[in-house]
Amino acid sequence: MNKVALITGAGQGIGLGIAMALAQEGCDIAVMDIHPDEAVISALSELRNQGAEVLYCRADVTDSEARARALDTIGAKFGCLNVLVNNAGVAPKVRADILDATEESYNWVMGINLRGPYFLTQAVANWMIAQQEADPSFESCIVNISSISATVASPSRGEYCISKAGVSMATQLWAVRLGEFNIPVYEIRPGVIKTAMTKTVQDKYDRLIDDGLTLQARWGYPEDIGKAVAALVRGDFPYSTGQVIMVDGGLTVPRL
Repeated sequence: MNKVALITGAGQGIGLGIAMALAQEGCDIAVMDIHPDEAVISALSELRNQGAEVLYCRADVTDSEARARALDTIGAKFGCLNVLVNNAGVAPKVRADILDATEESYNWVMGINLRGPYFLTQAVANWMIAQQEADPSFESCIVNISSISATVASPSRGEYCISKAGVSMATQLWAVRLGEFNIPVYEIRPGVIKTAMTKTVQDKYDRLIDDGLTLQARWGYPEDIGKAVAALVRGDFPYSTGQVIMVDGGLTVPRL
């Protein structure tokens, strides 16, 4: 029986890269995103072309009722859930100095990047525990996608940095709590990844990468993140719960 993976924000970008990698590993895929059905037809088709059974759950991760409906739908279609990848995230709509940033922007970013995933994880974790109690051979894991911004300060998008630092602590909290159930929880910390989110700053990062920002002189791509998630879901790191996997081309390596 195939593992079933739920990936939030998988209609495009990093989330789709993760979903593709897991589909190639033989997982069936549940995509949770906010886009209309017609906007994700191409993405879902790509996943099905990998041989995966695919379900699209249109839901806002900040909406508790929508989260519950999505999990009910996944249960009805697949009967189980082995993998949760908390990927959905946003940057501030306007990059503003922290001296000028608004509470509206802060609340919006924190709701999507931190509060929603926190309570989605709570619901999924309880479901995973129940599945394991029913079947001791049941395997599961949770992967949180954070960012180098969890530790690299950007005062023009403080709310984003704080949200990702929160994701890092949430990873540790869930790893501690779920250790007794042998449900590993991991964090992947991407660097500069070429997606729609970074399109507006592409010229800036092209220059920085050319000037040595990263040890590996290129952008990261969604498939780089997907490969890392696939390794975790395969069980290649069975004794590493609570740990951070850096996928940043060496950007955060301290240098003189």
